Amino acid sequence: MAVRIAGINLDSSKSAWMALTAIYGIGRVLSRKIVAEANLDPATKVSELSGEEIDKIRNIIEKQYKVEGDLRVKTIQDIKRLKEIGCYRGYRHIKGLPVRGQRTKTNARTKRGKKVTVGSGRKKAAEKT
Repeated sequence: MAVRIAGINLDSSKSAWMALTAIYGIGRVLSRKIVAEANLDPATKVSELSGEEIDKIRNIIEKQYKVEGDLRVKTIQDIKRLKEIGCYRGYRHIKGLPVRGQRTKTNARTKRGKKVTVGSGRKKAAEKT
């Protein structure tokens, strides 16, 4: 039986706290907190969880945290707001440059894309025939 929480199928071979990290918006620290709040042993495998325990976890996540689609929408809205008010961070998002103060003279390839550098412009000497 596949356990489905927040629209994500959890891996039944993993421990409960580790499987929860597959949900967007839940990392290692938050997943341990959720498992502790549900009074579960963190080492318990997902396949060993009862239906009642799964419902506990599902209720905790739905009531207290924004995950998956809701979180993605909120993030997009936040970036859109930054762009609209014209702040520095919004400007960096518009230009596709790093937002958090990283250097761009070197590095930043993931944001700036692959660039081919131009050589000296000098042609190689002709080969002898």
